[in-house]
Amino acid sequence: MEFISNLWNANTPLFMLIAGLIVVTPFIVFYVRKALKEHPKGLIPAALSNMGERFGYYIMNAVLTLFICSKFGVPDQTAGIMFAGFYFLIYVLSLPGGIIADRTKNYKGTIIAGIIVMAVGYAILSVPVFSGHGFSWVMVLTLCALVIIACGNGLFKGNLQAVVGQLYDDFEAEEAKKGPEALAKAKEKRDSGFQIFYVFINIGGVVAPFIAPIIRNWWLGTKGLVYNAQLPMLCHNYLTNNMQGNDMDNLTALTAQYPEAANDLGAFCDSYITVFNTGVHFAFIASVIAMLISLTIFLCTKKGLPNPVKKAAAASNDTKEVTYTAEEKAAMAKDVKQRMAGLYAVLGVCIFFWFAFHQNAESLSLFARDFVSTSSIPPEIWQCINPFLVVILTPIIMWMFASFVRKGKEVSTPKKIAYGMGIAACAYLFLMLLCIVNGYPSVNEFRGMPVNESSAMKVGPWALIVTYFFLTVAELFISPLGLSFVSKIAPKHIQGICQGLWLSATAIGNLLILLGPVLYNGMPKLWMCWLVFLVVCTVAMLVMFGMLKWLEKITSEKQ
Repeated sequence: MEFISNLWNANTPLFMLIAGLIVVTPFIVFYVRKALKEHPKGLIPAALSNMGERFGYYIMNAVLTLFICSKFGVPDQTAGIMFAGFYFLIYVLSLPGGIIADRTKNYKGTIIAGIIVMAVGYAILSVPVFSGHGFSWVMVLTLCALVIIACGNGLFKGNLQAVVGQLYDDFEAEEAKKGPEALAKAKEKRDSGFQIFYVFINIGGVVAPFIAPIIRNWWLGTKGLVYNAQLPMLCHNYLTNNMQGNDMDNLTALTAQYPEAANDLGAFCDSYITVFNTGVHFAFIASVIAMLISLTIFLCTKKGLPNPVKKAAAASNDTKEVTYTAEEKAAMAKDVKQRMAGLYAVLGVCIFFWFAFHQNAESLSLFARDFVSTSSIPPEIWQCINPFLVVILTPIIMWMFASFVRKGKEVSTPKKIAYGMGIAACAYLFLMLLCIVNGYPSVNEFRGMPVNESSAMKVGPWALIVTYFFLTVAELFISPLGLSFVSKIAPKHIQGICQGLWLSATAIGNLLILLGPVLYNGMPKLWMCWLVFLVVCTVAMLVMFGMLKWLEKITSEKQ
């Protein structure tokens, strides 16, 4: 039993990864069979291309905030600003990416260019270069790599989503030839199609958070070192003469197992930081490989995806020139304005969802590092809970929505989004109550405690699982259905732009997440931090319900 226990402690991330893959494999088979049987042929190739890209992205995303802290020794708030800025660019650049694709009608070429640009950015990140602590030319290089990745993502992400929407436009047009009943059934497939597409994003997300910790911990092991989440910051503080409170005692306790630390603590600290972060750099090579796999899949399957240029040319050859009266033009302009107004309204609400949801890579990662007893499980790995739950919960959500349709009680997409905001609020209500019951002080007070005292106050991993459960269910009510909503309401000639607008709203929410570390580190009591997110989600839900009838009318008119 002792041997098994030691083996588990030494290889916990690897065992968790294997167990996760065993669990999700039947679900993957289910989604593939369902997509091949009931949905357009191009859905699986598009989903697989996206999965490869997202796999590479989530390798980096899972560790980025903590990596910036561990490499440069900057405070949580500074790392949070850098992460939020990157996240903002990731999504806001989808708007110019959509404009490029809409104007050229070359969605496929734009997607290919995006993958190549992202691969270059990840390649730069994979180079292990170091230069002191804090701001330096290495930090500038890192920021440049992140900007390159964001530019590539802007060309890729929204346009691939637009292509999926075009798949269903063509699918519905073909089914319409069979009669109204066939068309109605085809339209019902769009929401579930985007849910399947979204699941494949998260399949990559299940695996990706393990990659960097496994490679990093392996590299530490080759140098005779052991992973510890607290050591990098303590080492930085020692090297920059910024030790505070019990920092020196904690550093001494955590380095007691290393004889070389007793001989020259400064040299040991510098060596530990370098080895620790070199392992993360090597992990980014996996992101480059993932981009190349995504590119290969897309190049091999792109012929089966829609081609708007050929479609438009065929339409112009097969039809006579159509003229419209002034009244008809005014009616069409009014229709477009209504659709865009509805889109902007939903985008405005969803900004606040993404502000709350993407705390999983900000304040929630910091919470996992500081307040959760994870022993041999690195805090980054807990981000896999969200995509894992997406994969296994999506069939339940799909069945639930389908059952309402069968009963003649279909829930509209805007109403699903409103419910999602309420469910997200439940996640932060849970965290707030947890912190009150456990009597957690401010983060600064907690970090100033001796290691043995703070360790005794930590909560078990179940707290993260419960939190991510609520956030995941909320995500399944909002994100894939939001993509479907955009594809339904978007005028045909600006589909790429509209998908870009959806992602731009996400970008604004992601920019706001920089407030997460500020609230996390600045509140007098930790529960007050979660109260802010609770209020934000609740207000957004109420606003969404207030607009419900108007949004449902616009959606039904479009359909």
